[in-house]
Amino acid sequence: MDRRQQKTRAAIFNAFGALLSEEPYSKITIQEIIDRANIGRSTFYAHFETKDSLLAEMCRELFDHIIEGVLNDNMPSDPHFAPGVRDPVFCHLLQHIKANTNHVHDLLVSESSDIFMRYFKMALTKLISSYVLTDKEPACDVPRPFLLNHITGAFVEMVQWWVRRDMKESPEELDRYFQAVISPLL
Repeated sequence: MDRRQQKTRAAIFNAFGALLSEEPYSKITIQEIIDRANIGRSTFYAHFETKDSLLAEMCRELFDHIIEGVLNDNMPSDPHFAPGVRDPVFCHLLQHIKANTNHVHDLLVSESSDIFMRYFKMALTKLISSYVLTDKEPACDVPRPFLLNHITGAFVEMVQWWVRRDMKESPEELDRYFQAVISPLL
C-alpha cells in the first residue's frame, strides 16, 4: 500500500472513530464518514465494501498490531509497553484500551460493542493459543480448548467490567489481578 493509500485509510479510520464517540454505530452513515474524512464515495469503496467491513478492518488492524508485537517480541518499541511487567501481553492490551488507541474504548462503550467484542475475542483466542498456551501442559486437568475458551472469556468479561467501572484500576493493576487468577491454571 502506497503512502497516499495509507493516508486515506488513516483519515477514514480517524473519521469513523470520531463518529463512534459521538453517535451510535447504527446511526453512522457512509456519507458522514466520507464527509468527515474529506474523501469521495468511490475512494471509500475502494478501501472498504461496507461500514461493517470498516469496523472489522479497524479491529483487525488494532489486534494484529498487538499480536504481531507479542509474537515477534518487539513490544519494547511500543509506547504502551510496560517495563518490568513479567508477561506484558495482557497489560499491553489493557494499556491500548485505556489510551483509547484506534478508539477502542469508544468501540467498547458503543452499541457496536457486540461486533467489536466478537473480533476482540477472535484475536484474543489467537493470541492466547499461540503465546500463552504454548506446548507445555496446563497445570490443571482440563482439555486445552476448554482452557483457551475459559481464559479468553474471562479476559473479555474483565475488560467489559473494567470499562463499565470507568477504568478505575490501572492497566498494570488489572493485569496483576488477571495474572493471579490464571497463573494457577497455567
